[in-house]
Amino acid sequence: MASGKIHHGAQILIAVIMAVAALSVARSVFAPVAFALFIIAIVWPLQKSLQGILPRLLALAVSIIVMVGAFLAFGSLIGWAFGRVGRWIVSDAERFQLFYDQATQWLEGHGIAAAGMLSETFSVGWMLRTAQTLSGRLNSTMSFWLVVLVYVILGLLEVDDFGVKLRAMGNQETGARLLRASASTAAKFRRYILVRTAMSVVTGLLVWGFASIVGLPLAQEWGFIAFSLNYIPFLGPLVATVFPTLFAVTQFGSWQAVIALFACLNLIQFIVGSYIEPRVSGSALSISPAMVLFSVFFWSYMWGVFGAFIGVPITIALLTFCAQHPSSLWLAELFGAPEQKSTSLKL
Repeated sequence: MASGKIHHGAQILIAVIMAVAALSVARSVFAPVAFALFIIAIVWPLQKSLQGILPRLLALAVSIIVMVGAFLAFGSLIGWAFGRVGRWIVSDAERFQLFYDQATQWLEGHGIAAAGMLSETFSVGWMLRTAQTLSGRLNSTMSFWLVVLVYVILGLLEVDDFGVKLRAMGNQETGARLLRASASTAAKFRRYILVRTAMSVVTGLLVWGFASIVGLPLAQEWGFIAFSLNYIPFLGPLVATVFPTLFAVTQFGSWQAVIALFACLNLIQFIVGSYIEPRVSGSALSISPAMVLFSVFFWSYMWGVFGAFIGVPITIALLTFCAQHPSSLWLAELFGAPEQKSTSLKL
């Protein structure tokens, strides 16, 4: 009996390892599908409302135009903010290089042997080359978004049919569970993006206002960078505080001012992320902080930046589906909130 359980556990472990390996190797296939499902869940209410007053294909066209317009506007603002910061760094390159050389000399004067190696590797030229590399990668994502767009178009056309197929399954109990899990996951995705957007707006406005008060250049740009990076839990807010702090090192004359700036930016992120956001999102999106951090790092490792953005929604979906079956309910109870019985069955 015990050997049978061990054998069954080994099979599950091997299956999980193979699934993770497949997700990593075939990231170009699975990542667009995951993103498309996330977007479909968000856009579907608009599509469904439009189908009540417009022909199906016309409603789809309107939904796609709205979605593409929102992505283009968001992407343009991100490009504007990072572009402005990049141009400022290029125009002030001598000042950044001078500060870097001074910092390197100070480190070497205090017996830190690695300072010379760092000065050769992480120079302003390295920063410019890194910025160019990032720009190239941003351009290469166009094909990714085109694949996502195709999946979204096809998926929006299949949502109604998918619900009908689930209701018509021979195993009605399994069909009902999948239907509940799908509907609940879609609702949680919409709640997640709504809460995340609201908190990102609050964070961006607070960072903008604070940067303006202390006289940090490019206050609007830092505010929007904080807004955009806040969509990536943990890592995004950290980067959003490190960038302006490094920038402020060459703008302010004292280390005390730089440290105070860094502390205040982190205080803003902490208040919004750890105090306001949990109270706004409620128990519907409750996941243990350790699970959120693991999701961000794990899916970042698997799929890069796209994985960092989509990691938490993937975890929400997995826990929601686990909550629908008694054998996996313990996972949802341990790492997240159990499924509410009042969840609607409508897709």
